[in-house]
Amino acid sequence: PWGLLVTGASFAAFRGLHWALQLLPTPGSAAQDRWKWRNICVSLVHSLLTGVGALLGLSLYPQMAADPIHGHPLWALVLVAVSVGYFLADGADMLWNQTLGQAWELLCHHLVVASYLSTAILSSHCVGLSMVSLLLELNSACLHLRKLLLLSHQAPSLAFSMASWATLATLALFRLVPLGWMSLWLIRQQHQVPPALVILGRTGLVTVGAMSIILGVRILVSDVLRSRPHPPIPRHKETRGPRRCCDGELVTRDSSTLSLKD
Repeated sequence: PWGLLVTGASFAAFRGLHWALQLLPTPGSAAQDRWKWRNICVSLVHSLLTGVGALLGLSLYPQMAADPIHGHPLWALVLVAVSVGYFLADGADMLWNQTLGQAWELLCHHLVVASYLSTAILSSHCVGLSMVSLLLELNSACLHLRKLLLLSHQAPSLAFSMASWATLATLALFRLVPLGWMSLWLIRQQHQVPPALVILGRTGLVTVGAMSIILGVRILVSDVLRSRPHPPIPRHKETRGPRRCCDGELVTRDSSTLSLKD
């Protein structure tokens, strides 16, 4: 029961943070989409809290990775419950401020992840596995920072470039590696895991893994490949006007990719 109480308290805290941010001024460059700015700021707080907490927890208590089913300290279960409360609060925020058509993709992600993490709270098992999955939030923190820079019209800039490379690096290190480790562990130890958790685990790993790969490709294309300067095109006097027009269209298309959503 106390795990559910922590989840409820986390839900209330993150909803309160959403409300509190409405009282603070929004940067002028992001004034056109104030709700998205607030939503991403709250997501950034959650990612830093749970991602750093999971990394420190696994470093100080490596038994959770050695025995992801049984061995875990009490604070690890609290961290998982806090994360479940956030996903429920963020889902409620999206339903309140967006249409179902706009939010369905993230809502599906939140539903799968919250269901998976909730099994650890209700059963007090597989908390170590849940802690490994929270390492993905370190990559999410970089993603949220990148989005905030986009909303602030800081792209292209040195800060945005650094955020993009940090996003790609943490995606490989703290998203794809943990997902691969959990997939291999679930295949090898599925006889020790309840069937319901195996189904939820496989569904979640496939869903998040596919979304992660697609996300990485999008960022690589929009932030790295399309942002490279194009070689100069030789011009001739008789075609100078039309080619100048084509160059202008090319620059416009390159700039529009910076607004690509993750």
